Amino acid sequence: MEFLSHPQSNPIFESTYTVFVTLIVALVALTSFQLKSESIRRYAKNMYSFGRNQLFKIRRSSEQKTMKQRLTLPPGPAAWPIVGNLPEIWRNKPAFKWIHSVMKELKTNISCIRLGNVHVIPVTSPEIALEVLKDNDSIFATRPLTMGTEYSSRGFLSVAVVPWGQQWKKMRKMVASHVLSSARLNSLISKRREEADNLVRFIYNQCRESASAATVVDVRLATRHYCGNVIRKMMFNRRYFGEGKEDGGPGFEEEEHVESLFVALQHLYSFTLSDYVPWMRVFDLEGHEKIISAAMKTANKYHDSIIDERVHQRRSHHDNKKEAHKDQDLLDVLISAKDENGVPLLSIDEIKSQCMDLTLATVDNPSNAAEWAIAEMINQPEILQKATEEIDRVVGKERLVQESDVPQLNYIKACLREVLRLHPVAPFNLPHVSTRDATIAGYFIPKGSHVLLSRIGLGRNPNVWKDPLKFIPERHIGSVDDHHHQVELAETELRFLSFSRGRRGCMGMALGSEMSVMLLARLLQGFNWSAPSDEEMVDLSESKCDLLMAKPLHARAKPRLPADLYPANN
Repeated sequence: MEFLSHPQSNPIFESTYTVFVTLIVALVALTSFQLKSESIRRYAKNMYSFGRNQLFKIRRSSEQKTMKQRLTLPPGPAAWPIVGNLPEIWRNKPAFKWIHSVMKELKTNISCIRLGNVHVIPVTSPEIALEVLKDNDSIFATRPLTMGTEYSSRGFLSVAVVPWGQQWKKMRKMVASHVLSSARLNSLISKRREEADNLVRFIYNQCRESASAATVVDVRLATRHYCGNVIRKMMFNRRYFGEGKEDGGPGFEEEEHVESLFVALQHLYSFTLSDYVPWMRVFDLEGHEKIISAAMKTANKYHDSIIDERVHQRRSHHDNKKEAHKDQDLLDVLISAKDENGVPLLSIDEIKSQCMDLTLATVDNPSNAAEWAIAEMINQPEILQKATEEIDRVVGKERLVQESDVPQLNYIKACLREVLRLHPVAPFNLPHVSTRDATIAGYFIPKGSHVLLSRIGLGRNPNVWKDPLKFIPERHIGSVDDHHHQVELAETELRFLSFSRGRRGCMGMALGSEMSVMLLARLLQGFNWSAPSDEEMVDLSESKCDLLMAKPLHARAKPRLPADLYPANN
């Protein structure tokens, strides 16, 4: 009687016992010579198949429960009941510095920070990062729902931040096949060239106004202006929202637009309390919702009027199809997409959301990389000289560098790789959310965990990089012959993060690489750079709240090419 009563206290045992009896009955029935009815034999076979399948499911469930009991979560700080480590996140700003200090104290490359009922898993090891994005890519292919991304994507409509599902598949197919395809990017090369010319023109005009033929340039303004111009020209076929400036520089509208984009980027995934405790959103204790809503309102006011007008033109009865396909920009591509029945593929909100998605993805990485690269090179003149000598050898001084020269500019690309390693624009990659329980690095990762690949943790890992805090471009070239090997900005082994990989990898890698190399190459080819005064070095301190330079880089620029090579005002 004691044995018979035991299954009632053990659900798995009870289920197994019941299924086992079912299998015995089915086997007896199947082997009995008394069963001459085909229908009864068929019923017995079905009963046997059902019992066997149920037994397999019970065994798998038991193994999963045993795994959970055997494995432990990654090491992490002691957590409070219910709220977890939210009090520490609240007190220690910025959150990423506190997280990395915890991991350093625990001497671990993977940790678990519990925020509310969400397990946040930061990773600083290339091996573990590959385990996430290569070996378990399908498990970590979705995104979290955050307040910031809800605003930026108009309710999770765009490809970068939308969780895994039909909407993501729809937008990914659209962007990969039509918006960022090689053919599309090639068709827009003239627009990117116009903005590369305008960058040189803008800086040259500032130098020309100086009595000494050299002037102190706001490098951050110039690099961000270039990136904003490129995406505006590719997206909307315009450089300016307003009148701009005669010297080629940004007007008030362009500066306001780009500034709003950077504010928004800082608040998309920012450890906001309400992202982990949703009922707290109504209080907006940190003011994040007020900030992100204002930033997106500013950016959208410049985009929406253009999009609304273009959609009306293209989809009206007066739309000239031949004209619509002439000199298409990216907005035209999004609007003109049709399904098999000739119905517009994207709604107006989807078009607006994807335009913003592409704009946000374009402005920060190339501009940040170029600013840091110029700063590091000024403090190490031998690197600056080596970079400019490569451009002179590959391109010469009789023409301006073009995108077709990029494959041969290996040292320039090595400098950019080193910047992306040492000075990434953001501390973490976009979060990867686990769709089911998983095992990573021998630890149990529960379903719903947010895995954060650390850009600074990977790029500055002393177990991976010798002298990780030093700027050494040569480490990315090694002993390979420059003439037979092309350096790429992408890092496939995830020793640092330039562009992510896997299902949620960056689809704009080709565009981002071209923009980054062209931006730095044009700055170096067109001008000699030095610190604002002959004695001082550039301050390479990081901002206290992010990874940008603490002070925007101001450097002295002096033209180094014949005057007739600098584009004239237009």
